[in-house]
Amino acid sequence: MDNIALIGKKMGMTREFLSSGQSIPVTVVKMEKGRVIQIISKDQRGYDAIQIGFGKIKQSKLSKSQKGYFTKKNTEPKKVLKEFRVKDIQNYKEGNELGLEIFKDIKFVDVKSRTIGKGFAGAMKRHNFSGLRATHGVSISHRSHGSTGQRQDPGKVFKGKKMAGHMGDKLRTIQNIEVIKSDIENDLLYLKGSIPGTKNSQVFVKKSVKNISRLTILEKNEKIKNQKTKKEKK
Repeated sequence: MDNIALIGKKMGMTREFLSSGQSIPVTVVKMEKGRVIQIISKDQRGYDAIQIGFGKIKQSKLSKSQKGYFTKKNTEPKKVLKEFRVKDIQNYKEGNELGLEIFKDIKFVDVKSRTIGKGFAGAMKRHNFSGLRATHGVSISHRSHGSTGQRQDPGKVFKGKKMAGHMGDKLRTIQNIEVIKSDIENDLLYLKGSIPGTKNSQVFVKKSVKNISRLTILEKNEKIKNQKTKKEKK
């Protein structure tokens, strides 16, 4: 299967109860259907890919070239356009819709979203610095980051030095998140644990890049249940 991502909206967190009574924290993601806008072949660009559009956008917010593009493709304007490389473009046609069904038999996914912005933060909060001593002559600089540079050589502070600054609001990918269940009727995906971002933030979900061989929580529970029934029969 081609590794195509879908865009969703983080609805918030809740919990799911298993038959064993175990409580699992889950993040609910409302998935959005994507429409195939363009088929890209090797003859055009040297690789096979499909362009998928997500979300609605007003005509007034489109540029002249965008209006022309969507009119040419004979489709409603889309807010986000993403390109995904595929093995065989024959499996897709312009106008096709892709939804939650592409994650039907997938147990683990990778999630990419923007972390919560925390504004300007000091070195201790931002980089987990210890800070200066609380006594012995340290005056009004207990939470400072200490010295930043060296001496005359090199005579500057190197780029990337850990200092105070804007914290959060960065794109982060969390890998191998377990899919607890999916509700295709309501386009809801229940993912184990937490994912980056605030409520209503945009989330990219795709099949896990790594080949995961471990058992899911549901499979573990089923295994334990079968072992118990075998012992009882004996």
